[in-house]
Amino acid sequence: MRQKIAVFLFDGFSDWEIAYLTPEINKSERFDLVYFSESGDAVTSMGGLVIQPTTSLPALAAEEITLLILPGGTAWESGTVTGMDDLTKSQYEQGKPIAAICAATTYLGRLDLLNELKHTSNDPQYLKSIAPQYAGEQHYQHSLAVTDRNVITANGIAPIEFAREIFKIIGLYDDEQIEKWYQLFKNGVWSE
Repeated sequence: MRQKIAVFLFDGFSDWEIAYLTPEINKSERFDLVYFSESGDAVTSMGGLVIQPTTSLPALAAEEITLLILPGGTAWESGTVTGMDDLTKSQYEQGKPIAAICAATTYLGRLDLLNELKHTSNDPQYLKSIAPQYAGEQHYQHSLAVTDRNVITANGIAPIEFAREIFKIIGLYDDEQIEKWYQLFKNGVWSE
C-alpha cells in the first residue's frame, strides 16, 4: 500500500517552497501526494498558480497520512489559516512527521510544538513576534533546516534543504542518492 503524504494548500502559499520536493516524491511508487485545502476549493499560490486540491480538510483520511507538509505563506503570519490545529496536533502526538517551512514554523510555535525540540525558522525574533507564546528559544538552531523527533523545520530561503530533510525522514532514497540530489540542485554538481 502506498503511503500518503499530505500537502496543505491555501491562498497565498509559497509555491517555490515545495517545488523541489513534490516532483521527486511524485516519481516514487511508494508514495501518493495528497494536496488539500481547508474547503477543498481551488487556491491561488503566492506566484499566481491556481490549484485545485485533491481533497478538503474534513474529507482527509488523517489516520492514513504518513507525513504532513506545511508550506509557508503570509496566511500563517496573519492567522487566516484556521482549522488545522486538530490534524497538526494529532500528527505530532502520534509521532508522525510534520514538515514546516518559513512562516509555517510560526504556526508550530503557536501550537507550542517547538518548545522542546531543536528547530529553526527565519529568525528566533521573527518566530517570537508572530507566535508570542513560543518558548523554545533555547532549542533554536541557526541552520537552514533541522529535524528533531519527526518535526522538520526550515528557513524560508531553504527549500532545497527542506526537501533533503523530507527525503531523509521518509526514506525516499538512500543517503548517497540524497546527497547527489542535493549537490545537483544546490550546487549544480552531478556525479555518477
